[in-house]
Amino acid sequence: MTTRLVECLRAFAGCRVLVIGEAMLDSYVRGTADRLSREAPVPIVTLRERVDAPGGGGNTAVNVAALGGRPMFVSACGHDADGDRLIAALEAYGVPTRDVLAGAERTTLAKERVLADGQMVVRLDSGSQAAVDAETEDELIKRLSAAHAVADAVIVSDYDYGIVTARILTVLAELQAARPLPLVVDARDPSRYRKLAITAVKPNYGEAIRLLGQRELRGTDARVHQIGTDGDRLLDVTGAQIVAVTVDTDGAFVFERGHPPYRTYSRPHSHSRAAGAGDTFVAALTLAIATGAATPEAAELASAAAGVVVAQDGTTACTARALEESISTVGKRIAERQRLGERLAYLRAQGQRIVFTNGCFDILHRGHVTYLNRAKALGDVLIVGVNSDESVARLKGPTRPINGHDYRLHVLEALSCIDLVVPFDEDTPIELLRVVRPHVFVKGGDYTLETLPEAPVVAELGGTVQILPYIEDRSTSGIIDRVRASDRNRREPVAVGPGRR
Repeated sequence: MTTRLVECLRAFAGCRVLVIGEAMLDSYVRGTADRLSREAPVPIVTLRERVDAPGGGGNTAVNVAALGGRPMFVSACGHDADGDRLIAALEAYGVPTRDVLAGAERTTLAKERVLADGQMVVRLDSGSQAAVDAETEDELIKRLSAAHAVADAVIVSDYDYGIVTARILTVLAELQAARPLPLVVDARDPSRYRKLAITAVKPNYGEAIRLLGQRELRGTDARVHQIGTDGDRLLDVTGAQIVAVTVDTDGAFVFERGHPPYRTYSRPHSHSRAAGAGDTFVAALTLAIATGAATPEAAELASAAAGVVVAQDGTTACTARALEESISTVGKRIAERQRLGERLAYLRAQGQRIVFTNGCFDILHRGHVTYLNRAKALGDVLIVGVNSDESVARLKGPTRPINGHDYRLHVLEALSCIDLVVPFDEDTPIELLRVVRPHVFVKGGDYTLETLPEAPVVAELGGTVQILPYIEDRSTSGIIDRVRASDRNRREPVAVGPGRR
């Protein structure tokens, strides 16, 4: 999948994305603090620098540009100093500002963060939050209609600060009916868009919980379980084909009509910041969908892009180069058993629950991906043993594998649910199990504990066995049989009747 993800990423170049929503100014005022004020128990911050960056829909447009797309940003700000700084920041990041209207009736939305020695002390919010005036609304509709006519996809970035009015929403629905485009919605209230035939909607955890009418829970595990069991309801409430719920810095759940849930896993970073990561996720998801990526591929790219920005301070963008480096990095493969044992000893010392599964994974399909996501959910660290080419040939016959060992390992390394991939030459993973000593050994298919040869070894090592059924009509052998049958049909001679040559 790594190669495929890179292909998808490179297809972003030149994709025209219309972004409509709030233009905000994110300012970071940094300084030092080594004493308290006599006037109140607050630190005195000596200012050193100020950094301005586009926020809100502006940050989404910046990320579209950074990833290789061509953003068309339709919005409004104030005719004021903050507006001037916002326009300058957008242009510095390569976002055209001809459709960002500056009006005397509006003040620019701004979020100013004061940081002392890297720690945020206070955030000051300002700017108009009421709906735009009628004249500005008319001009926004004019710009929206012109941009939609040449766009490849649409993003709505609606913070409920008066840009996407009811009338603009009606016009967008009419434009979509006349010329349907991939439409991705990132809104504080996604239910407003239910009648627009949304392609995808991206609520964060808090927004998803409000849609479900549930209370917020604390802790990643509790939140993941809560979201993971309500995908169908979220699809129904939003009316979208795809719902991607970002769970802070812990990845995302992706629900798609007619398909099993898919989860992405973010890489942990020290001092991670979630600010702006949702905008990055939406930009990458939209570009991927618009350029033909399958939903799991789009989700992996979006999650990886968000992971790039949460590793940085402030409101930042993910560039195409940074994303390609992120998804191309090979760091999950461990061939040496001694090194594997040392790595696992470290993970065990941290209290991590180890899950192990194995297979040939010759042609990775949705059934595999669903199975691996279910396996990951049983613990903290998922290790996948992969049969060597010689081992596959002994098990499957001389015409297998279709894909070589290195290719199969690369594909698995690209899945965020997998933490380590380990090649092995034996016909069974029993010797590898003795090194891994998993808390849970997962096997797919119609095995029972009595017919599974690895079960006694797992029990001897103090682990448990979990058997997960395969997704019906999803198997590598079945795919190969269908390909061969199709090839035979193409090569069979066509009978020529009277009057045909």
